Amino acid sequence: MALTDIEVKRAKATDKPVKLTDSGGLFLLVQPNGAKYWRLAYRFAGKQKTLALGVYPDVSLADARARREEARKLLANGADPGVVKQSQKAAKSEQATNGFEAIAREWFVRHSPNWADNHSSKIIARLEKDIFPWIGAKPVAEIAAPELLAVVRRIESRGALETAHRALACCGQVFRYAVATGRAQRDPSGDLRGALPPVKRDKHFAAITDPQKVGELMRDIDGYQGSFIVKCAFKLSPLLFVRPGELRKMEWADVNLDAAEWTYFITKTETHHIVPLALQAVETLREIHPLTGHGKYVFPGERDHDRPMSDNAIRSALRRMGWANEEMTPHGFRAMASTILDNMGYKQEWLERQLAHEEANKVKAAYKREMWRMYLPERTAMMQSWADYLDSLKTGAQVVPLRANSFTR
Repeated sequence: MALTDIEVKRAKATDKPVKLTDSGGLFLLVQPNGAKYWRLAYRFAGKQKTLALGVYPDVSLADARARREEARKLLANGADPGVVKQSQKAAKSEQATNGFEAIAREWFVRHSPNWADNHSSKIIARLEKDIFPWIGAKPVAEIAAPELLAVVRRIESRGALETAHRALACCGQVFRYAVATGRAQRDPSGDLRGALPPVKRDKHFAAITDPQKVGELMRDIDGYQGSFIVKCAFKLSPLLFVRPGELRKMEWADVNLDAAEWTYFITKTETHHIVPLALQAVETLREIHPLTGHGKYVFPGERDHDRPMSDNAIRSALRRMGWANEEMTPHGFRAMASTILDNMGYKQEWLERQLAHEEANKVKAAYKREMWRMYLPERTAMMQSWADYLDSLKTGAQVVPLRANSFTR
């Protein structure tokens, strides 16, 4: 006779396993410890087999019978229910270890210690909001370019084109990590170059000028965990506020640490230029000198030390720390210094000379060979005051830009 709910509930344990038969091969196995297991006896390919259907009371009598019917349908179609169950279990295990979300989280755990906190938060939030709900459960090796494109186009459709580009780049890093760890054959994000519209950039270079945000940026630079060479270039960027190309091509032959000056020729303006070095800048240069001082460039390339560092190194470092391109750029350090120093009350001609802007006045331009040392004492004092001001912001002090008469002229 078929079992009833009451019989199943009241089934008592003995000193030996007890088998209570239902119908169609289904039975309840009661162990001496009181545990109750649903089992299905069946034959496949001439062999007697047993299939586990769950534990009572988590799986009720009705549930066990439904599972029995599912197994019988498989048998009727020539499939072994036990083998099918093992395959499903393996698939779930693969999903847990080889699914996109699992690999992305593994990649994040390995790399996030090298990122600024705000950058880490943005990365994981972007993945959890825009990526995992769509492809998180799918084995990473099975995700093709069209499926990935559909995911990032959802982001684009809400008007967040730059976020879509960043999400695609982030996915690419996850796929490449999966390839490196043997869980995928290739990175499908590479097939999507040009699939998203390019981000329209403003002609001006983004820069931050709010003192609180500047202080945050200074702290991020101090905490940068990437290449030491890039970090030193990063630290000098706000202190010197020269053009990014001039900084990365900085040569030791042009630097006089004892005189605290950097003198070089600017191709853009066809003139020499002197950058007074604040104490903080000299300290940074002395720190990097043992590493690169034997070569030509202060900031040599990572692979080729006979060439300067990549023009994208500082930009990439900003991105890694969570500073968006529309918020701050390597060129933005010039605008940041110019704006704040102007607000402080420094004379415009001092700023123009320190920024080494091209002289529009033809008469003045004729004397540009003599102009490169103009206002040097004033500029030297200004550069030291600027460096000290940045230090104050970095410590989190509530610093208000001081007026011109507050500085030594």
